[in-house]
Parts: sequence; structure tokens; C-alpha cells
Amino acid sequence: MKYLIAGTGGVGGSIAAFLALAGKDATCIARGEHLAAIREHGLLLHSDLKGEHTLKMPAYTAEEYTELIDKEISISLVNSPTESLSTKYKADVIFVCVKGYSVDSITELIKRASHEHTVVIPILNVYGTGPRIQRLVPGVTVLDGCIYIVGFVSGRGEITQMGNIFRLVFGAHRGTIVSRETMEAVQRDLQESGIKAEISDDINRDTFVKWSFISAMAITGAYYDVPMGEVQKPGKVRNTFIGLSRESAALGQKLGIRFKEDIIEYNLKVIDKLDPESTASMQKDLAKGHQSEVQGLLFDMIAAAEEQGIDIPTYRMVAEKFK
Repeated sequence: MKYLIAGTGGVGGSIAAFLALAGKDATCIARGEHLAAIREHGLLLHSDLKGEHTLKMPAYTAEEYTELIDKEISISLVNSPTESLSTKYKADVIFVCVKGYSVDSITELIKRASHEHTVVIPILNVYGTGPRIQRLVPGVTVLDGCIYIVGFVSGRGEITQMGNIFRLVFGAHRGTIVSRETMEAVQRDLQESGIKAEISDDINRDTFVKWSFISAMAITGAYYDVPMGEVQKPGKVRNTFIGLSRESAALGQKLGIRFKEDIIEYNLKVIDKLDPESTASMQKDLAKGHQSEVQGLLFDMIAAAEEQGIDIPTYRMVAEKFK
């Protein structure tokens, strides 16, 4: 299958690199100096799981890629107006790995790069992304997904993947029609690439669980300006992480989500497996003064809790720093 990875940051770059290392057909969508470096030198991967690699792979801006599709269609119509259009640049699977605030900017790419059997798998930190993209591109099959990984852009054209956790969960929301065969084919390609891929039996639950975890992780780290090693130690930093986890769990229960296990224990189990020096991308972005996911990971959680009448004192406390 042909994979298109929209957003070649820590998450998308890691997915693209692992797929390429396994010989899969993967194309990157990136921008700016990061894109220029990938084109000139290849995508450089520093990985605790895979080692050091430089991967020559196709990379474009979203605009360039849609232009290629338009050009291809125009040539096909001129040369063979009665035959079905060529789909050289159409993708079978599109991984959406941009930040939540950039989703609207790639909807045109999704529309143009999809054929009738394409599946779109958003891998974002914010809850409700799959349904949101489905509303924006109603003619395309949009699944949903989440990922557990410490991955980040460590330089122009460089991706660093830390630790031994690389787990990707994806699935279809109720009412979304997609063949089991297609999802298993994607799972097989990911697993062959060294990614622990799981097909979810309740993707609404699993994306909420990820939102709960990454919200608590990113906000705790940013609030105290510490790496995850400080969250792993007993004390006020860890207690803040626990408080945030408890409050998001209460929201999930009010929304009718049935968790497989206690969400506080689950979040602690995951945080304790992370590299002690790791930080969330939101924390990195805030430290650099860049646009961040603070809206989706903090204020959207507060708004959802208020709507459900959930008391969230820990979230309110940390929100004061980021207003």
C-alpha cells in the first residue's frame, strides 16, 4: 500500500522512517527548513529501537503534492479521456500527524490525495479528531487513532525516537464502514515496520485514554518545567499528575466511556516507563515560544468538564499559569 504521512514531526517522522526502513511505500508532507533538509540529505533518524539511519524518501509540501495530483489528472484526461484516471499520487492510507491547530490546513490535501478506498488515520493528541476530520472531508473514510511514543524533531531533517515505547492504536468509530481486511493490512505493515500496532475495539475509549494521559503529562511537565523523571518521583509533581488524571477520568466516566482499567493507574504505569529525560511536544513548544497544543490539552479539557458539571480543581490551578 501507498502511505502518505501528513506532518513529519516527531510522530509522523517516526512513522515514516519506520515504514521506509521496512521497505514500505511512504511519502512525507513537511514544510520549511525541515523539508529542505529531508530533500537534500534524507530523513535522519536517531532511534533507540532502530539505531541511526538516513532515509532518502519523497517529501513535499501539501501544496506541491496537490499540484502533482492535479497535473497527473490533467495529463490523464488529455491522453485517455475515456479511461479511468491514473492514481500514482493517490494514497491508500493517510496518516494525519499535524498538530490540532493545523488540521484545517490539510483538508484539501486529504480530499485530493484520496481515492474511493483510502483510509485516513489521524494520530493527534486531542480527543475527537477523527469525527472532526470526517465532518471536514465527508467523502473520505476517516478512522481515528492515537500513539504512545517519545519522538521529536531534534534538528532540521532529523527525528529522535527515545525509549522502547512505540505503540499505535487505530480503529473505526461506530457507523464508519471499513473492511476488516483493510485494517489488518495496515496493522501488518506497521508491525512489520517494528511498530506495535493494535486495532481498537473501542477507538472512542482509546483516544480519550490517550487524551487523558498526554494532557496530564504535558501540563504537569510544562507547569513545573521539568522532564518526566520528576513526575516519576513521589512528591508534589507526581501528585499534580495524579490529580489531573483523576479529574479527566471523572469526565470520561460522565461521558459514558468504559475503561478497561483504572485510568489513574494506567497513566502512572505509562509515565513510569518513559525515558526520564523526555518531555511532551507541548512543553517543548511553550519553552520555545512556539504555537502549542495548550488549547486542546488544557482548556478544551476544562470546557468539556464544565459542560458535564465535573469539578476539576487541579486543572483550574494549572490553568492560571497559562492564561
